[in-house]
Amino acid sequence: MAAVPAQAAEVSFATHCVPPAGIDPVDGTSTVEITAPATAKVGDEVEVVWKFVQAASKNPDIIDLPENSVQPSGTLKAAGAQTTDIAMTGPRENPAIPKGGDMVLADMKGTLKLTAPGEVTLTPDAYTVNAMSTNTECSPTETVGSAATINVEEGDGSSSTPTTSAEPTDSATPTDSATPSTSPSATETGSGQTDFTGKEVEIPYTCDSPLGEKKATSPIQINAKKDGGSYDLTVKFGKSVMDSPADIPADSVKPSMEVVLGGDDTGTVHVEGPTNSEAIKSGDPIEIPDLTGTYKPGATGSSTLSPGVLTIEALGTTTTCKPDKTSVSLTLDTTEQEGGAAGGSSSTGGSSSTGGSSTDGGLAATGADDHAALKALGLVAGTAVLLGAAVFTFMPGRRAR
Repeated sequence: MAAVPAQAAEVSFATHCVPPAGIDPVDGTSTVEITAPATAKVGDEVEVVWKFVQAASKNPDIIDLPENSVQPSGTLKAAGAQTTDIAMTGPRENPAIPKGGDMVLADMKGTLKLTAPGEVTLTPDAYTVNAMSTNTECSPTETVGSAATINVEEGDGSSSTPTTSAEPTDSATPTDSATPSTSPSATETGSGQTDFTGKEVEIPYTCDSPLGEKKATSPIQINAKKDGGSYDLTVKFGKSVMDSPADIPADSVKPSMEVVLGGDDTGTVHVEGPTNSEAIKSGDPIEIPDLTGTYKPGATGSSTLSPGVLTIEALGTTTTCKPDKTSVSLTLDTTEQEGGAAGGSSSTGGSSSTGGSSTDGGLAATGADDHAALKALGLVAGTAVLLGAAVFTFMPGRRAR
């Protein structure tokens, strides 16, 4: 990389930012400072730096943004003696940004191989803010003036060039390392069955999140363990979607669900999971815990259990996800208990129970593939955090099988 005297110049321009669906566009002013060599020779590869003096908007009054959760990238246009686009990228480094606080974006860097003598002007163009895996695109709405000029002299073209290039320092690309297991069968214990393993069923959800309506599909399994006349329920989520794109504080996410009863019984059973006991570091798997609760039968006969409404409370927001169509995960032969769930049949059920069964033969297609299955759900819902014109979503994580 050529080592030559540097110059820095500032330029401001009107900017239109388009966040993900559900957020209104933002119009503001971007002020950036471009640093580049004042002079160089043909054949040199020079480094240029883009510093955000002022971003186009502030962090809205919705939620605090954790530190090191935002990564900028953009394009710097070279013109004059040489015309090309320079890819600019910054690290995912930022202080914690409170609600309503000024946006703080890391400096972006890029390299330019000089190929012709003369003046090369450098002009900021569009840039992207990536916050927790979701992009907001910002573009100039007026002609932007050049921010720096490099005077390029004739050279022998022999200057060495670095082998590395400016690339994003981290990635929020979802991973799909876990594979759903086949539907397990119930196990026998002692003289009678006490453990019942449900079928993993795909449930399409529509979620009412702070960003509006979101849709996604989640694989869910309901298991039960008999305890006297009642059943201890465990609801498991079976799809690995992604690693954490940023640090998540401890005790910040709590999921719960209303398991829907059918067959001879009616009503719902509340199950919930603990909050995350430890902070989740960027790059580590995000795990959604088992949801647990107790089912006290309100009827004697055959009762079905299906995934129902899912609620996520996280970082001061609440998202409610309702199933577009549900499917039975587990069927139990039950005996009515005093103060049990609701309603019921007077018929007498046997002592055995069947494993998971589906009454509808399948689910409506949602168009989500394995990577996107839960992407629209904020920790299987829509825990949305707005960053100026940017928005990020927490997603459910890896479940070891």
